[in-house]
Amino acid sequence: MTDILYRWPEAAKFGRRVPKEKFYEHGTVNTSVREKFINEVQRVTWAYKLAEATINLPSTPAVPEIQVFTIDAKTDDVSEAVLGAIDKAIPFPIIFEIARQRGEQPETRTVAAHKQLGTGAPKLSAYYSTGWQPGDTSRQALPTAITLPALYAVLLQPLTPITTRPGEEMSDVADRLAAVRKLEREVTTLKRKLRTEPQLNRKIELRRELKERQAALAALV
Repeated sequence: MTDILYRWPEAAKFGRRVPKEKFYEHGTVNTSVREKFINEVQRVTWAYKLAEATINLPSTPAVPEIQVFTIDAKTDDVSEAVLGAIDKAIPFPIIFEIARQRGEQPETRTVAAHKQLGTGAPKLSAYYSTGWQPGDTSRQALPTAITLPALYAVLLQPLTPITTRPGEEMSDVADRLAAVRKLEREVTTLKRKLRTEPQLNRKIELRRELKERQAALAALV
């Protein structure tokens, strides 16, 4: 995972504030999530539209455009439930920049889920994020890419805690990360059981299971 803030192209600037109520209209926002919007979100801005017409990269049905949303937080952060509600309401991949105020110092982090578009509702991976960075951090130019799907992949890559393998699509990375997180939970559970298991034969079995999970985890990361 690399902490990067990008300098989004001026030609792609959209800069439209989106009322929070707009996201409630899509039927995916229950009372609990609506309260999170109210308590956590000061402002949502549709900041940039990375599209064939704005940055001259060919699109595909899988990645017709990439949107950049900035969210000004009322609190220390914005929950994934809020990000998920926005993601489900917008039929394009989204890169979020969340801004918060820490005393006198503004901070920003970049967060996104890999979004797969299809005939039904978009399929979202887990959310990946950079760490918090000072608001005056120097922004880097967008990485080189020849298509919008390629740009989407290189924008997501620094957010993920694993390295993309040669020939691997971002959907493959998302699946591998989901498997990694599942194995990490299983390793934690087995370690806890091993510490408290009084029977020797059961301890031996737990150690064997733990080694298998750890080997599988090592193969994925």
